[in-house]
Amino acid sequence: MTMKMPDIHPELQRFVEDQVRSGAFSSPKEVIEAGLARLMFDDEEEMDADTLAAIQRAQDQIKRGEYRPFTEFAAEMRKKYLSK
Repeated sequence: MTMKMPDIHPELQRFVEDQVRSGAFSSPKEVIEAGLARLMFDDEEEMDADTLAAIQRAQDQIKRGEYRPFTEFAAEMRKKYLSK
């Protein structure tokens, strides 16, 4: 039995269209299936106390300005591992 999908919020519609346009997914159906799969499996995998504490420490470091921009880190890794 095929169900007709209800109208969705315009912002969500644009997101789905952008995902397909960017090539991340080949169809709106794939975007929706990926989202539903994530909902299904995210409930099963709760973070333990150690993981939550590590996330909090990282967030505190960012608030204190103790971080490097990703582009800087990525450039260093490219130089270190790809220039050999």
